[in-house]
Amino acid sequence: MPASTWSRQHILSLADFTTTEYNTVLQTAASFREVLSRRTKKVPSLQGQVVANLFFEPSTRTRSSFEIAAKRLSADTLNFASSTSSMTKGETILDTAKTYLAMGTDIMVIRHQQAGVPQAIAQEMDRLEVKVSVLNAGDGQHEHPSQGLLDLFTICSLLDPNNPRLDLLKGKKIAIVGDILHSRVARSNIWSLTATDLELHLAAPPTLLPKLFAECGQDRPGKLFVHWNLESALEDADFVMTLRLQKERMTAHLLPSLREYHHYFGITRSKLELCKSNVKVLHPGPVNRGVEISSDLMDDLEFSLIQNQVTSGVAVRMALLYLIGSGKTS
Repeated sequence: MPASTWSRQHILSLADFTTTEYNTVLQTAASFREVLSRRTKKVPSLQGQVVANLFFEPSTRTRSSFEIAAKRLSADTLNFASSTSSMTKGETILDTAKTYLAMGTDIMVIRHQQAGVPQAIAQEMDRLEVKVSVLNAGDGQHEHPSQGLLDLFTICSLLDPNNPRLDLLKGKKIAIVGDILHSRVARSNIWSLTATDLELHLAAPPTLLPKLFAECGQDRPGKLFVHWNLESALEDADFVMTLRLQKERMTAHLLPSLREYHHYFGITRSKLELCKSNVKVLHPGPVNRGVEISSDLMDDLEFSLIQNQVTSGVAVRMALLYLIGSGKTS
């Protein structure tokens, strides 16, 4: 495992990830993918450590993925849910984090509906000079680093299963389609995918894709393009990632109707004819079938990598926990 080359204590954003760090995550995840294929799917890498999943926002996929990843590494796990916590009695977020610190937590996996909460907890841990790592599992409309990395791993593993690496994406065209405005997944993917020389095309209605997103591609190796129609984004694409419409985050009527959205921006077999013949489709889930993607296409393994993403998620989250936790084992 390449943990000896890893120096990052917290994983809060992909904005400043280096090529070396991306490749370290990809190669470490590939090693753990092999572990997960064994009959005994457990290694003692984090034995004796405590991983606390502090999910201040409801989640099933991400929390379950982190929990099984920690258990596969032989760590002890603590799961927090705000609806049944002392926060209902007035306890602050930082006090909650300090309570888990006092219980001997080594790694805190934080998910919150407000941007910046994982960073605030990481800063508090640093101020206290404790060797506790914080991993951002999604904060508001900021970022979702582990999802961005598992999407990257899914794509790179398809291109070279034995040696997934960032430079495999050079010259590729990838389209991200959907509710980009509210998507922390899209933000993390913009950082990871433009870290190498490819074309990244964003497509959505103008209400879900402000012009300011075009600025994200400045001073990056990759080229970023913004489209308010789907056809130009899909033309000759190698990969298409469609995003969930986050209706719970929409505070205004941003779309005429779901039917109209699917007509213009929903991914279907006929629309994929604009792409390369071997195009693959991704979706971070959960999926609104018949809205972001047609139901039959979602289940077609010739095109869909959605189940691969779920499987990749455990290996990638094992890699992240291992990389930030390996230096804590005495």
